[in-house]
Amino acid sequence: QVQLVESGGGLVQPGGSLRLSCAASGSIFNIGAMGWYRQAPGEQREFVATITRRSSTNYADSVKGRFTISRDNAKNTVYLQMNSLKPEDTAVYYCNARINSDYGDVNYWGQGTQVTVSS
Repeated sequence: QVQLVESGGGLVQPGGSLRLSCAASGSIFNIGAMGWYRQAPGEQREFVATITRRSSTNYADSVKGRFTISRDNAKNTVYLQMNSLKPEDTAVYYCNARINSDYGDVNYWGQGTQVTVSS
């Protein structure tokens, strides 16, 4: 069974930083693009950032210059470093990855981790 497990969320003051992690586990052959999405209360899930296997990155305009996505292919893990956090960054953050495994080539989602930016 393939799983994505996020960690690193929490409560932080405006201007603060958090680092999210997402580790893939299971009978994995390889992982393609990985990314982060978020969903605020009453809103649709939105794109935050993605990274290819060769570390080409793409960011939503709202987080450019503040967030950095990275990955460790040896650990099947993707990270999201979030700096200069704003109250509007408050959301549940979800990890996403295209994984090739015993189950085929499937797009997986993590369970989500809450990020709250508040004073």
